[in-house]
Amino acid sequence: MALNIIFMGTPEFAVPILNSIFKSDHKILQVYTQPPRKKNRGQKINISQVHKFSIENKIDVSHPETFDDEEVKKILNLNPNVVVVVAYGKILPAKLLDNSKIKFINIHASLLPKWRGAAPIQRALMNLDKETGVSIMKILPKLDTGPVMMQSKIKIDKKTDFERLSNTMALLSAKMILQSLDLIEKRKAKFVPQDETKATYATKLEKKEYLIDWNDDSEKVAAKIKALYPKPGSWFLFKGSRIKVLKVEEVKAKGNPGEIIKSNFTIACGSNAVRLLEIQKEGKKRMSIDDYLKANNLKVGFNVKKNF
Repeated sequence: MALNIIFMGTPEFAVPILNSIFKSDHKILQVYTQPPRKKNRGQKINISQVHKFSIENKIDVSHPETFDDEEVKKILNLNPNVVVVVAYGKILPAKLLDNSKIKFINIHASLLPKWRGAAPIQRALMNLDKETGVSIMKILPKLDTGPVMMQSKIKIDKKTDFERLSNTMALLSAKMILQSLDLIEKRKAKFVPQDETKATYATKLEKKEYLIDWNDDSEKVAAKIKALYPKPGSWFLFKGSRIKVLKVEEVKAKGNPGEIIKSNFTIACGSNAVRLLEIQKEGKKRMSIDDYLKANNLKVGFNVKKNF
């Protein structure tokens, strides 16, 4: 028997998972997503990617600011078997989670209990982890602490950036959610408690972290750039403007941290160096470093840290 499902999600990451359920035999009763937001100083109203998908596929979609009693009552009246949550961005109230007739499951982009919290993909990359993965768990009132139903691992290599890893995770999650729903439907789902002694937290990224710290070694600098690619991006100040660094390669070379040591835009780090491969100046389109160098001469020995 197919399940009746409410889906809650917001970003692009959640869309393949929603699409997977939509194309299955299960019935989506309602989609919940973050409310439309103003962008560019109120000039344009943006809807989430999940909202857009729902409209295109004629799925009922709601975007409440809060889960008040009326909204909780509305959900309960829909009588879902399962509520699937994927990067929704809102905490569900206990008065909803306490309903024993509904299974609330969450897809989280890490191997729980490692990297609970808001930025698990970025933190795994910045931490130079060799692997990560996807966890499907039962939702409890305390964030990302619920017992785990299913996990799948993903290797992280030197080429892995946020965009690539996020896409891989989303496609993997789209397969895992159907397996999970099948187990729930057959009453074979088993939830294993997390080991609290191994819990780590992926705190929300702060804007000050986007600034490249040239005192870090080259591996760590490169890892941060990949973790923040393509948005919001890592940056440094150069000739009075921000340079967002999109792609680099690590180089074995010596110099003072922040010093341009080669005319191909190689910058020394605390240990070794990185060569910039692709950048984006403020208000400009992204460009290869070769195109940038055609119109700009670099002074070897200049230290970009002096901008501060």
